[in-house]
Amino acid sequence: MTLFTREQLEEEEWRRLSSYAVRSGGSRGRIHPEEEHPYRTAFQRDRDRIVHTTAFRRLEYKTQVFVNYEGDYYRTRLTHSIETAQIARTMARVLGLNEDLSEAISLAHDLGHTPFGHSGEVALNELMKAHGGFNHTDQSLRIVESLEQRYPQFPGLNLTWEVREGIVKHTTDYDLTEAREYEPHKRASLEGQLVNAADEIAYTTHDLDDGLRSGLIQVSDLHEVDLWRGAIHSLGIEENGFSEMARRRAVRFLINELVTDVIRTIDSRLAELQVCTLDGVRDAPHNLAGFSVEMTPQNRQLKDLLLERLYHHYRVIRMQVKAQRVIRRLFRAYLEEGRQLPPEVQVRMAEGQPERVVCDYIAGMTDRFAIQEYRKLFDLASWE
Repeated sequence: MTLFTREQLEEEEWRRLSSYAVRSGGSRGRIHPEEEHPYRTAFQRDRDRIVHTTAFRRLEYKTQVFVNYEGDYYRTRLTHSIETAQIARTMARVLGLNEDLSEAISLAHDLGHTPFGHSGEVALNELMKAHGGFNHTDQSLRIVESLEQRYPQFPGLNLTWEVREGIVKHTTDYDLTEAREYEPHKRASLEGQLVNAADEIAYTTHDLDDGLRSGLIQVSDLHEVDLWRGAIHSLGIEENGFSEMARRRAVRFLINELVTDVIRTIDSRLAELQVCTLDGVRDAPHNLAGFSVEMTPQNRQLKDLLLERLYHHYRVIRMQVKAQRVIRRLFRAYLEEGRQLPPEVQVRMAEGQPERVVCDYIAGMTDRFAIQEYRKLFDLASWE
């Protein structure tokens, strides 16, 4: 039996990966030096550390669009992160990029999300306006750099520079941040850029899937969406008697179309700009990962439909307003009387900025826990 050591795996990366890929053996390293693992590369270790965090497990009960109690089959932040990682790995493998790096960034990109999805983030950002604001991408970095306490030698997870850079440079229509200490004037690695595209493909297609499953979106609503019409036509699906199997086939077709377009677009842009090194990727005039000129308006059309029919549906808006009310009242109650918080949180409040500590505590809650806390504090019928 042949056992592959870390050194052999790193050598294999140098031989197999594209010239513009990030190699584990070429990492800029960790903030706190550590001895290398005998049979796992640096990015494999980062991925494993992320998966074992408390923050990652909590994603199972954090909202994507539908709050956890609305059904067991809708996507959560956890399933979204897994779907993003799967898409990113597929693209990375085809392009000869570092799959482990893309996977690690994918699994970490939503660690900082609040309960109740983006509505929770909006509420916390408003509450923290005078104290530095709140952004879930920055919070993801904060979690892996300081909030997770799993090692006696250092705070956080002590991830490699490349994974931390990929987290903080995660950008989509809904996720904007500043890279600050991570070369903000340079592009992210192509592995990191892939995660941006994979994230968008994942949430667009699975939100469509969940919207159709829930009945908030009807098949008739999609008549004017070119991507959908193309999928239905290509698969020979009749809209009369549209079935659950037809929905699954159509969504799968859309994912394949979008992923293939991104792969081909990256390949075309690499050739056009004559990029053949990692430095070339970082110094490029624009991101290399994205949709083609032809696909961009079609993807925009689908996203506009989701915005109008799903994200702005009155049932979703009701949930969002209710969620923001819960977060605002919890935030103010904890600040008014900090002794309602767990002892370890009280210690942090005494040592640092109380508003930021309370913000961290609420941001880490699951939907279910936030609702339970709200009932304990404000429901007179609950005296636990």
